[in-house]
Amino acid sequence: MSIRWKHWLVLAAAGAALAAGPAIVAAQDWPTKPVRIIVPFPPGGTTDIIGREVGHRLSTAFGQPFVVENRAGASGNIGMELAARAPADGYTLVVGAPQTLTINPYLFKLPFNPRTDLAPIVIVASVPNILVVNPSLPVQSVQQLIDLAKKEPGKLAYGSSSVGGTPHLSAEMFKMMAGVDILHVPYKGSAPAISDLLGGQVQIMFDNMPAILPQVKAGKLRALAVTTPKRSPSVPELPTMIEAGVPGFESQGWFALLAPTGTPQPIIDKINREVNRMLQTDEFKAKLVALGAEPVGGSPADFAAHIQSESDRWGKVIKTAGIKAE
Repeated sequence: MSIRWKHWLVLAAAGAALAAGPAIVAAQDWPTKPVRIIVPFPPGGTTDIIGREVGHRLSTAFGQPFVVENRAGASGNIGMELAARAPADGYTLVVGAPQTLTINPYLFKLPFNPRTDLAPIVIVASVPNILVVNPSLPVQSVQQLIDLAKKEPGKLAYGSSSVGGTPHLSAEMFKMMAGVDILHVPYKGSAPAISDLLGGQVQIMFDNMPAILPQVKAGKLRALAVTTPKRSPSVPELPTMIEAGVPGFESQGWFALLAPTGTPQPIIDKINREVNRMLQTDEFKAKLVALGAEPVGGSPADFAAHIQSESDRWGKVIKTAGIKAE
């Protein structure tokens, strides 16, 4: 190797170190002020619950407030766009879910691209959806629900937390696979949908387990099945939809942290390491299980690959079912 070539390599390495220097320093000092975590749905839903649990622990770990900001509307698109347009300085994070990252792009003409305008950090938890009914409905099993729906086509109604979320798609998949006609009533978030389910305005609902499980445990709603391939450790007595007589039925939600694209990689890695650390603690694991969720973790690259596979899967469901934004 010539002296001139060696000299060029030394200069290139020095230049790269200088370029990376500010980002490394920023990550070492970060955070020096409060960090906001945008939750693109109303308070009370699973996205909000997971976001607040993670925010509380990040506040403790990093010594700065991580403040949850609920920015609901347009099936989560308002909050996601707000995050995508925010400065990429590590002081704005957003809680993403299947709907906002892998489903909405098939249903809406978005003014941003969640795949390119947001950087994946880590998947925090996955949750089953759970099929519940108002106790006044005279059914004790999934098969009895199917029989009733076939006996009274179009008379029963199901609520969903939003158009295009995994609860909505779970119900539509149920309708297709069971061959039943049930009316869809969309809401702006889990809380108002659950409220009307409790009041009897709708009779059926699929929802993420953390949002609906407290009402089941209180005896206010009747749970019929979970949507995962295996039973949930949170409610091991509940059968899966497959066990309950709907072969091949599978659906689950997941909740993750992202940042605006361009956020320094050392900051993203710093958050990723801390979330993975907290997911290994017995206390946080127990908290998630109590909510009906299971810890996931992994690298930003793992998360990016999951977004791709989920996008492919839900895109096929949406196209096959002909689902459109309402």
